[in-house]
Formats: sequence, C-alpha cells, structure tokens
Amino acid sequence: MPKVSMYDMNGNQVGELELPEAVFGIEPNAHVLHEAVLMQQASLRRGTHKTKGRSEVSGGGRKPWKQKGTGRARQGSIRAPQWKGGGIVFGPTPRSYAYKLPKKVRRLAIKSALSSKVKDNEIIVLDQLMMNQPKTKDFANMLKNLKVDRKALVVSAEYDDNLALSARNIPGIKFVAAEGINVLDVMVHDKLIITKDAVEKVEEVFAK
Repeated sequence: MPKVSMYDMNGNQVGELELPEAVFGIEPNAHVLHEAVLMQQASLRRGTHKTKGRSEVSGGGRKPWKQKGTGRARQGSIRAPQWKGGGIVFGPTPRSYAYKLPKKVRRLAIKSALSSKVKDNEIIVLDQLMMNQPKTKDFANMLKNLKVDRKALVVSAEYDDNLALSARNIPGIKFVAAEGINVLDVMVHDKLIITKDAVEKVEEVFAK
C-alpha cells in the first residue's frame, strides 16, 4: 500500500496514512485517462453553433430571371448557396457532443488519475478540513502553510458551504466533495489536497 504523510491545516505533519492500493496504487493507464478527459470535455461543449440554410435566409421567392434566352447561367433563387447572402451548405447545427464510456472504463480512469498523483508525489492528505465561517484569507493561509502555490483541487468527505465560499475566489483553486471527484479536475490541477475522511469515502466507491 502506498504510504503518504498526513498534515494538519497549519502544515504540520501529524502522522502517516496508508492509501488503499486498489484506488491509489495502481499503474496509471494513460490511454484510458485520455479517453475519460475527452469524454468530459465533450460533455462540456454547449453545441449551440448554428448557420442558416437556403430555406432559412430571407428573400428569394422567385426566379431572378427566366430559364432561357438571357445568355446567363440558369438560376432558381437568389438564396442559393452560390449567391451572396445565400444559405450555407452543410453548416453546423445545434447538437450534443456528449457520449459515455463503459462504467468499468470510467472507474479505471479515476483510479488511474488518483494513482498518478500519488506516483508523482502531488497529493497532500489532511487529518481534517473545516472552517467555522467563510474566510478566503484563512483558506489562503492554509494553502500557504501547505506550500501550495499552484493549481490545486481540494476534496473533503462532504460538501461544506464555508469551504466552498472560502475557496471560490482564489485563482486556480477548486473545492469539491468526494462524491464529485472526477478525472478532468484531478488531471488539470497540479496538486490534490484531500482529507482523511474523503480518502475513505473514495475507497468505498471505487475499490470494488
């Protein structure tokens, strides 16, 4: 089992914690990680792009000139694609880019992401994380005590409004509950800060 140091909110080491091998100690699968990140990014696309076809642009109710006898090429409508102001051919229309990967693949991806953080020594485990009131300054001081000066994902066992409000105005910092942890968030942040209780909760869900 991988073993990591455990800290308090003041940055002092208070012990060590053995992380579950099945979740934090596997060999990361780079291909599955890539597929999971693409899936999440695709689901975030709004897909509201739109162009107008020839049936949607204004004008063009009659032939611009008669079929024969003018010496010009035959035309049926001034809203045909070759005309200025005409409809767009094969243009984009609103669509959803979302798709799903098999459940086993998604589980392997999140375990690979968590294991990669342990392997790269980019995980910090806290014995507890709580704030009595929303205070961005106190949250920033905690990060400073932990020597975190890069993008970080902070994970606690349960969602806490005080923690969420304290973290939301700090650039590069994102707070989520253990149930909301996902591959994209883990991979785009340099550090993973997770509480001991959150580790246990993640193990319950993914160590199957």
